[in-house]
Amino acid sequence: MTTLTRAPVRSPEGLLRFAAPQQFYPLAGRLAPWFAWAAALLTVVGLYIGFFVAPTDFQQGEVYRVIFIHVPAAWMSMFIYLVMAFWAAVGLVMNTRLSFIMSQALAPTGAMFCFVALWTGAVWGKPTWGTYWVWDARLTSQLLLLFLYFGFIALTRAIEDPRRADRAGAIIALVGAVNVPIIYFSVQWWNTLHQGASVSLTRAPSMASTMLAGMLIMAIAAWMYAIAVALWRVRALILERERHTEWVGEVLAAEAQTQGRAR
Repeated sequence: MTTLTRAPVRSPEGLLRFAAPQQFYPLAGRLAPWFAWAAALLTVVGLYIGFFVAPTDFQQGEVYRVIFIHVPAAWMSMFIYLVMAFWAAVGLVMNTRLSFIMSQALAPTGAMFCFVALWTGAVWGKPTWGTYWVWDARLTSQLLLLFLYFGFIALTRAIEDPRRADRAGAIIALVGAVNVPIIYFSVQWWNTLHQGASVSLTRAPSMASTMLAGMLIMAIAAWMYAIAVALWRVRALILERERHTEWVGEVLAAEAQTQGRAR
């Protein structure tokens, strides 16, 4: 007679332990390098496809290749803000310190991608539209997103009390999230110079398969980069927030000892 054994069920409490900064700190240190290496590898592959494999566009010529940087940056600038808003909401509802730290760790990277999207869009717009900038609905709402990033970063750093800073930043993140669908649907709601989406979930892509492959690989690379940098920044913020606790002193002492041995 065979005996059936049940597989152990992982308790949600086991996963929730990583909500504590003390538990998440070493995990972030282990994961960040893997995401960084993945980002580097995917970036090399994506740029090679975009600049050397993808065909020349019959209308725009070679200048269109800026999309392999512009489009992933624009996608990430919007997506990161939504992730920030998600962590802000989790922090407000569950009152978890790590959620607020995650939101603040993502903000500088999101702002960087937003700036890159605006800058590469200007580079693309000059030969295409004849001007670097127009007060187009898409461009204006994207610029507003950059100001929201700057406002979030400035506010959370200006308030000395971490709890007040967390809640103030969370409110900006949640309110500003309304701007993201405005950016995405602006080309459909208003008559704008900006072209419509080349990639959609409801219809076939309006570009060559190699172009699409290069752009998607660069988008994944951008996300891997964002995760890696956010994890490293989370570790720095945790040390800053928890610097008066005993475990941070032990961690810093152990890291200093390890560095001393390496030298």
